[in-house]
This record gives sequence, structure tokens and C-alpha cells, in this order.
Amino acid sequence: MNFDLCIGVDYSGAKTPVTRSKTLQVYASHRGEEPSRVSSPSSSDKSSRNWCRREIACWLADQVNQGNRIIAGIDHGFSFPISYFERYGLESWPQFLADFVEYWPTDQDHVHVSEVRGHNNSFESKRTGTNKEFRLTERWSSSAKSVFQFDVQGSVAMSTHAGIPWLHQLKSELADRIHFWPFDGWDPPEDKSVIAEIYPSIFKNRYPRLDRTCDQQDAYSVAKWLSETSRSGFLNRYFNPPLNDKERTCAELEGWILGIS
Repeated sequence: MNFDLCIGVDYSGAKTPVTRSKTLQVYASHRGEEPSRVSSPSSSDKSSRNWCRREIACWLADQVNQGNRIIAGIDHGFSFPISYFERYGLESWPQFLADFVEYWPTDQDHVHVSEVRGHNNSFESKRTGTNKEFRLTERWSSSAKSVFQFDVQGSVAMSTHAGIPWLHQLKSELADRIHFWPFDGWDPPEDKSVIAEIYPSIFKNRYPRLDRTCDQQDAYSVAKWLSETSRSGFLNRYFNPPLNDKERTCAELEGWILGIS
């Protein structure tokens, strides 16, 4: 399975979707070449070349709209535990996305995840969970944390609550040109781009860090691993983790971290 671009995105849920941050990092490998850092395309001023979340979503859409077949691994949760779906009567991932952006409008320019959490129950009590709720894919990992576990080192809760609305936007904008794995099926068609949840800790120690920052190393290692496994023909194995029928049905709502098998 070959792609024009293999992209690693190290995400951050800090501040607003239009705030530039050095913790947002993007690396891309073009047709098997060594991954290189991709800077924000919006400015030639080096001091403002860090990304913001809105810009990353637009850039990913641009790559697909330009005719590139991409695979992008993004470092945040794409969905919530099955208990959340049952609690709020949600029956599909698209329904989950639409419902989430109603209660967590973290794609709006001046909305911060922490502000939504602090609205004296006007938001959080309607759509939330506890840090003891885990997805199946997290239980298969030795260190992945709950998507509801805020305010601890290594937590993805902020990134997840900031990033999910952009998945909704990309799905709406790109329609049938993009395959969100595994929600759209476990075997991506050969003619579609792919976006998948990733956990850089699985890969980052495989490759020398050199002079990259921690965030850069995370994005680099994802792009490198995606490039290597897709070109070697092994990526299809990771697209089909060894789940039984019940587990697979659950993961089709909760999502799965690509690379955990």
C-alpha cells in the first residue's frame, strides 16, 4: 500500500485553535524519502512558522484536494469509550462527532478546552466521562491513558477534546476521498487517503532523536514508521489487529490506535 505522503502530527490541546504553538509538530515523508519537518505555510516569517490547530486541519485537507494520497497519523483520541455511547444514546461515530461539536465547540476561534470544562456544569455535565473509563485499545496498551484523564503528564485528554471537532470538519469537507480508520472500515481502499489515531510512544525510541525536540521526535517517528511499514507491505497487518467479532464491533465505535496489535 503506497502513499504520496506519510504524515505524522504531534498534537496539542493548549489554548485556542488559532494559537500558534511549538508543541504542534508536523513531519512528512514523500514517497519513502526521509521524513522532514513541515512548517506552517502561512508565513515566511520564521518567528511565526509554528502551527495552530485550525491550520493543520486546513493543510491536511489541501493535500487531499491537490490530489495526493496521504496517510496521516494524529496523536489524539478519535472517539470515546463504549460506555459514553451508551450513556448518551449514540449509535455511530458520525453521530458521535456531530454530538460532540455541539457540546464541545473547541474548533471555534477563541474557545479553550479548559473554558468548556469550567462552565459550571453547563457543558461538562451533559457530555463527559471519568478517568476510569477506557477504550479497548487503551486497555491493550501498557501506558495509554483514558481520554477523560486531564491534568496529568502524558495525558491526551486536552488534545482529544481539542482535536475531535477537526475530524468532523475534515470528514464533512473531504467526504468520500478520505478514509477514517477504522470507523470507515478496517481495510482502506487503494484510492483513498487515510487518517488514523496514533500513539508516538510506540515508535519514538526506534529512531535516533538527533537534534529534534521531543515533540518533533514524536511527529518524525510516526511519519517514519508509516513510511516504512506501508512500503514494506506490513501496514495491512496493522490495519487488521487480532480482534474477535465482539471486540471489533466495539472498536468500530471507540476507534483503535494504529500500531497496537
